[in-house]
Amino acid sequence: MADQRHDAGDARDAVRHGREPATAAEEVARAWDQLVATARRTVADGLVVGTSGNVSVRVGDTVLVTPTGVPYERLTPGDVVGVDLDGHQVLGRLRPTSELPMHLAVYRTTDARAVLHTHAPDATAVSTLVQELPLIHYMAAALGGAVRVAPYATYGTPELAGNMLRALTDRSACLLQNHGTVAHGASLDQAYDRTAQLEWMCRVWLTASSVPGLTPHLLSREQVAEVGERLRGYGQHQGLTNP
Repeated sequence: MADQRHDAGDARDAVRHGREPATAAEEVARAWDQLVATARRTVADGLVVGTSGNVSVRVGDTVLVTPTGVPYERLTPGDVVGVDLDGHQVLGRLRPTSELPMHLAVYRTTDARAVLHTHAPDATAVSTLVQELPLIHYMAAALGGAVRVAPYATYGTPELAGNMLRALTDRSACLLQNHGTVAHGASLDQAYDRTAQLEWMCRVWLTASSVPGLTPHLLSREQVAEVGERLRGYGQHQGLTNP
């Protein structure tokens, strides 16, 4: 293990002096910078408090992940933490997040390149009330459909990772009962956007359902599925230009 282990300082030094493997080192350094920026954004946007929540990004067969118990504003380029897909640490000296089993479970079973776990307050509140986020808005389709709530299990355990995976079946995000959220994507930006979308939908449902004497109108699964089909062609397409 010690032979495999090195830190970001070694990688960056290799880049500065033009030694191999410069390309791999640059990719790791760039991905770590993006990971730290995303982690800090979760605090700034109120999705986590203190050192709660965690972020990871996959670079080849290495998973870069936030360390346990270190405030995000203190993380530096030399604090990179990386593990292989079996969880063996191959980069850095800080210990990885205690939620590593959840992150690795996602990477082993999906084509995700980034995973974001938060304790977003509205989403966490919803996770204590229902087994599935009611279909309050059509953007549930962007997450694969109705967002499920994974049954509670102690943090950092294989049981929690298993519950999460079942809730994520055919989905890109889920709620963790009495805990928070998990979302994955093809990039850190996409995983973050999905997390923010989930938190927003939870806030909308909590707000609507709190009005005395009224019950929110919900969409049908068929209506959400129809939106899912439309979203496949949404946005700018290659070759198109603005008028």
